[in-house]
Amino acid sequence: MKLLILLFTLLSLPALADQDDTFLAARDAYKQGNAKRLDSYAHQLRDHELNLYVQYYQLSLALDNTEPNQVLRFLARSEDSPLQDKLRVEWLKSLGKQQKWSLFNGEFRKVVNSDNELQCYALQARAQTQPKEAMREARGLWFTGRDMPSSCNPLFEAALNAGVISEEDAWKRYKLALESNNLGVARRILERLSPERRAPVSELEAAAKNPVRFINHSRSHNEGARALQLFALQRIAKQSPDQALSYWDPAPFSHEERQYFYGWLGYEGVRKQHASALKWYKQAGSDLSDEQLAWRTRAALRETNWQEVLTSINMMDDLQQQESTWRYWKGRALLALGKSNEAMKLLAPLSNEFSFYGQLANEEISKNSVIGNVRTVFQPNRQIIERIAAMPGVRRTVALYRIGLRGEATKEWAWAIRTFNDNELLNAAEFARRNEMYDRSIGAADKTVSSHDFSLRFPAPYRDELESYLQDNHLDDAWVYGLMRQESRFANVARSNVGATGLMQIMPATARWIARKMGWSNYRDSMLGNVDVNLKMGTFYMRNILSTFDNNPVLAAAAYNAGPGRARRWRGDQPLEGAIYAETIPFEETRDYVKKVMSNTQFYAIQFGGPWRSLRSRLGIIAAKNPDNQRAVPDEK
Repeated sequence: MKLLILLFTLLSLPALADQDDTFLAARDAYKQGNAKRLDSYAHQLRDHELNLYVQYYQLSLALDNTEPNQVLRFLARSEDSPLQDKLRVEWLKSLGKQQKWSLFNGEFRKVVNSDNELQCYALQARAQTQPKEAMREARGLWFTGRDMPSSCNPLFEAALNAGVISEEDAWKRYKLALESNNLGVARRILERLSPERRAPVSELEAAAKNPVRFINHSRSHNEGARALQLFALQRIAKQSPDQALSYWDPAPFSHEERQYFYGWLGYEGVRKQHASALKWYKQAGSDLSDEQLAWRTRAALRETNWQEVLTSINMMDDLQQQESTWRYWKGRALLALGKSNEAMKLLAPLSNEFSFYGQLANEEISKNSVIGNVRTVFQPNRQIIERIAAMPGVRRTVALYRIGLRGEATKEWAWAIRTFNDNELLNAAEFARRNEMYDRSIGAADKTVSSHDFSLRFPAPYRDELESYLQDNHLDDAWVYGLMRQESRFANVARSNVGATGLMQIMPATARWIARKMGWSNYRDSMLGNVDVNLKMGTFYMRNILSTFDNNPVLAAAAYNAGPGRARRWRGDQPLEGAIYAETIPFEETRDYVKKVMSNTQFYAIQFGGPWRSLRSRLGIIAAKNPDNQRAVPDEK
């Protein structure tokens, strides 16, 4: 990595490498909880740029037994690092466990990144003087099917005993827990329910373990039993909506419970592209969750039923309707229904946003580029870049990158630039680009509000290395760069939590398949981290997927992320507009991925100066399912 000279200490490179190795050993000692071994390294790292991390490691391991003044001195240091906020949060949790509220209250107001555990300790502290107010605020944290931290339990218990959290509130959380398949939370709430709503724990576990058997043997029809029957039917619907419908007997259920059943049946149905999904949704009425409403809209999109698209979006609350996704599709529905004036009121402001739907909205209005009217006036400022380079947080960022700790570097960088204005952000992006920290450069450039530089938001490194592979595989360079930006943000050391490696984020099993196809008899998994090997394999794989999927980049991107089998199953029974296919992908990660890859592609195409082509035309039309189309590439990249 070609780092600026001023970022290095005066140590020789071998000495610097030795110090870095010592730091990594100290970090390992910390992760293993070995304070004695950590201390043995600490004195060797007093002059290292990451000494602040060593001090944090030492304090963190001994936090429960450390004198408060020692912790306070670290928190008051001038370095301004995310480590200080991290240690403050850890210390406050330790103080909360020990109920040392005086010290707790003095530091809690300085926290930047809180969480539910800490928030509940803060409410415990408040309960010492304002118990009713604390219980009322705790009630706001109650309505979730997820487990909550143990620090919340005393507040919930007090609020339940005082009636601040009512039995009706307990019933609501019980049903949320069932929807989330969280049996632990459901078990704990059961004892708080009335006899009519309370079910034996054995029944709850039976419904979860074998829902079909439970439905066949369940005879009780009180409210608690019906809730478990609906829970069992929901679990069956997740596997097969038709099977759930075959076990459905509406007779014992109330009107609201029947609507509840059809709401979940529609939700699971559309995610499996069932032809009856929208019909089931219509039987569910309007009492739907945000997620159910989103999928009701997607069910209508799959049928290109614009009236139902509009109806579904109008059922959403104002906050959900303000999401760019639903502003765009509501605008499209209004256009399809001949209400162009109303549509333009939604699409015009959306067209100024640099997002997937901002681009599509812009094309509806001007049939042109979303960045066509944005001039780049940014010129790097040497003095500002030097000032940024000298910041302790930036120096730590570079040091962390140097030794491969990209996760810590990302946090340090985000903290360092968190208060920057647009000009500072663009200069920070330029600094990161010069130091080949492309992901941090993109992150800084993406944060600007009024001044933009799209060459920094969409950098194109490795052009020379890629050129021959793009030509050999007849690939659109804009699409390849759009995908690479989403996969790795050009961090060539990137490795996902499932083992995907390098710029193109290739899984080892897929790399071995590619190697066989390319005739590489000497391939080893260790080669995948090599930039040239990664690019050659990735572009070969992209060509194979693109050829398999009608040369459609939307399908190919979905296949690259989720596997060709899934991308194929997500086609419709009838041809689908590319944007509708992308929006109705059942996996949230892949849905977001495909939209971002295609949005990136458009920006790169404009930057590379090729002939103008709209995003909508790039998305194309997704052909209907073809049962004869056999799998030609592996199901994971």
